[in-house]
Amino acid sequence: MNRYSRAAAAALLMVGGLGSLGCVTTGKGGGSRYRNAVDPSWPDRYNHAAREAVMAPFAQQVANGHFEERTLWNWYFEPGTDRIHPAGMAKLDAISRRPNDNKLFLQYAGDLPLTPDNAATIIDQRHELTAKRAAAVRQYLATKPGAPEYDIAVHNGSMPSIYAPFAVNALRGQRAGYVGGIQGGADAGVGASLGGGNTGNVGAAGGSGGGVSPTPPAPTGVPSGAPTGTPGGTTP
Repeated sequence: MNRYSRAAAAALLMVGGLGSLGCVTTGKGGGSRYRNAVDPSWPDRYNHAAREAVMAPFAQQVANGHFEERTLWNWYFEPGTDRIHPAGMAKLDAISRRPNDNKLFLQYAGDLPLTPDNAATIIDQRHELTAKRAAAVRQYLATKPGAPEYDIAVHNGSMPSIYAPFAVNALRGQRAGYVGGIQGGADAGVGASLGGGNTGNVGAAGGSGGGVSPTPPAPTGVPSGAPTGTPGGTTP
């Protein structure tokens, strides 16, 4: 058998062996046994689950931020009326500059006070006031160029807030970061290095003040009146 015959036989054996395994996707042959042993979708299946687990909390935060940013709260209107407050007009002006998003939220008119006279009709009055406020919002936004047809949803959610002393204390405490001072020790060091008087070793080492170094202490065991130098008090 020449080498061409051997190559053809090897190719036939390889094709026959692959055919016995079957198709993984259709389940024919040994494909089902292969799927029972390994996961043919690895790692895409697990990457998708991990990605969803990480992105889901961020998606909820984005939805909450969108809800709060597009909500017209009760204080955007004059109390107990459907007249838009100047702060509400500024809010609607900012919303109208993003016409691609036509979703708006309106807080339920819970600012209409309850009195003994309107206790029986307060719910109907609040519903009516909420509808009037929605109509006032649509009428105001219709005056803006390129304004779409806004979809206004009513809710009774709580208005986001922050504990005021936290912000006040942070504002008052920021002055501490800009307050400086000059300490006495720092002044003494600067004066010693720049002064021209008798400043001791610092002035003598700097060479700028002409200071005189104090006499060094006598060595141990030598009388205070004897000259310093070699033992015996004599200088070679």
